[in-house]
Amino acid sequence: MQQERRKKIILDMLNSQESISVQEIVEKCNVSEITARRDLISLESRNLIIRTHGGAIKTKVTDNLFNYNLKITENTEQKIAICTKASEFISNKDVIFIDCGTTLIHLTKYLTRFDYLTVITNSLPVVSELINFTNIKLVIIGGEAISERKAIYGNVAERSIGQYHADKAFIGATGISVLKGLTSSDENESAITLKMAENADQVFLLCDSSKIERDSFVQFAPLSKIDYLITDAGIDQSLVNTYKEHNVNIIKAV
Repeated sequence: MQQERRKKIILDMLNSQESISVQEIVEKCNVSEITARRDLISLESRNLIIRTHGGAIKTKVTDNLFNYNLKITENTEQKIAICTKASEFISNKDVIFIDCGTTLIHLTKYLTRFDYLTVITNSLPVVSELINFTNIKLVIIGGEAISERKAIYGNVAERSIGQYHADKAFIGATGISVLKGLTSSDENESAITLKMAENADQVFLLCDSSKIERDSFVQFAPLSKIDYLITDAGIDQSLVNTYKEHNVNIIKAV
């Protein structure tokens, strides 16, 4: 089993319980104690866990990886600015995918002004915001609802997305870097995001500048998969130039 996969399993275990032991990791991942301890050392270096005698406990950062309610309060001004800019790329009668995530939810407030739109989403908050508007045809992806992420995931959801084609996909990611492309902290989430990107004519990645040149556990798409990266004005100009060299169009929301 690959190291990044093991780390994801460890964090998933800590998401459902307050602490874990080295022995639990050994049994779950089928690795030696030495390997399990190395993984814990690596996770601690990222401030994702606190090692204890014989195991580890989670940190507040670990909670934030999984908890929608905590993440929705982070960088709110930047997220709103990003979605304001993103809405300028939407045209009347478009069919659009909207990914789950605490940035994408802010896009909904700009959609009701259109005469007609089709919105395909796995995000329960997006559904809640748009369900009462008759000018929006709302297509809800079927599958398993995960309460902490407030979204729908799984094989059924992936197959469901594959049945649709959109003009534009508005997606999120935990991180993006020149070296690893788009990354996520969750395999289920990244699988849905990738499906949306694969089934759209244009792909817009919406993320605040704190996520740029930051990698997470699941590497799920190369930079070439996105057409536009919309971020906040806080991005360093040197990064803009670097990404331009790799054919990524960065749009700064002012």
